[in-house]
Amino acid sequence: MNARTDRPGAWRTDICAPWRQRRSASDLPPGRHILSPLVTASFIGLLVTLEWTAPASAYRPFDGTDAAVADVGEAKIQLQPAGELSAGSRNVLTGPYAVFDFGFAERWELVVEAAGQAPPAGGGPTPVSDEVMLKYVVQPGALQDKPGPSIATEFGPLLPNIGGSSMGFEFEGIVSQRWEWGTVHLNFDPELTRDHHGALFLDAIIEGPRTWTVRPVLEIYSDSVVNESQTFSALAGAIWQVRDNLAFDVGLRYALVNGRPVNELRAGITFGFPLNLGPPSSTESSSAVPFSHR
Repeated sequence: MNARTDRPGAWRTDICAPWRQRRSASDLPPGRHILSPLVTASFIGLLVTLEWTAPASAYRPFDGTDAAVADVGEAKIQLQPAGELSAGSRNVLTGPYAVFDFGFAERWELVVEAAGQAPPAGGGPTPVSDEVMLKYVVQPGALQDKPGPSIATEFGPLLPNIGGSSMGFEFEGIVSQRWEWGTVHLNFDPELTRDHHGALFLDAIIEGPRTWTVRPVLEIYSDSVVNESQTFSALAGAIWQVRDNLAFDVGLRYALVNGRPVNELRAGITFGFPLNLGPPSSTESSSAVPFSHR
C-alpha cells in the first residue's frame, strides 16, 4: 500500500499512503484535501444494503501486505475515507483511498488500487495514481490453514500518473507465519519507479492473536529510492473484527522522511462480499481466516 509517486495510490509510504504510497513531505500541498461527497455516499449506501454472506481477507491500516488472497468468486474493498497528516507546521486531510481485490482463480487475486483527492485552492493539480496488480500464493501455509509459512508474490506495472507517460514495475515477495500469540508478515519489494529509479521497500507487520475481537498491530518499514529519498516508519494501531467480512481499523504512524518528522492518523474499513462472475467451481480456500489481508 505512500517521496515517490509510484506505489499503489497517489502518494507512497514515506508520508501519507495507506497502501504503500510515496511522496516526500516537502511536496505536501498547503491546503486540505476534500473528500468527494459522492464517493462517501456511494460507499455508505453499499454498506447499508450489502448482505454479509461471504468472508474476505484484507489488511488495513498497513503499507505492507500478507501472503493471502481472496477465495475464488470473493471480493473485498478496503476504504480510507480520509486521514490526517502532520508534517512540520502543516496539517492536511488525506484521501479517499480505496483498494478492490477479487479472487478470480485458485491462489490468484486481482488487486486494483486508486487514490484520489481534490486539489486545494491555489494548490494546482493533485496527482492521482492507479495500479492494477496480480497476487499469487506460491506456497499455501499458515494463512491457508496448512503447516508452515505462507509465501506469496504481488507484481505488475506501475501505471503513469495523470499527465505523465512513464511507467515502472513492481515485484514483491511476501512471507507470513502464524502462531498462537500472533502473526508476522514480511515484505521484500524491489521495484523500478516511474522515473526509472531503483527502489527497495522492506516491511514487517506484527499482529495479535486472530481469536481476539480487537487485536493490536505494529508495523515498521524502510523505504529507499536511489538518489531520491529515505523513509523510516513505525505504525501502532488496532483492528476491530466485527464479523468475518467486516473490520474497522485505526493506526497512528510516525515517520522520518529524509530526516523530517511526519505524523499520521489513519482510520478505515474493510468489507467483503461474493462476486461470482462465472459458473461455480470447487477450489481450495486461499484466504486467511477473517481478514488476513489484501
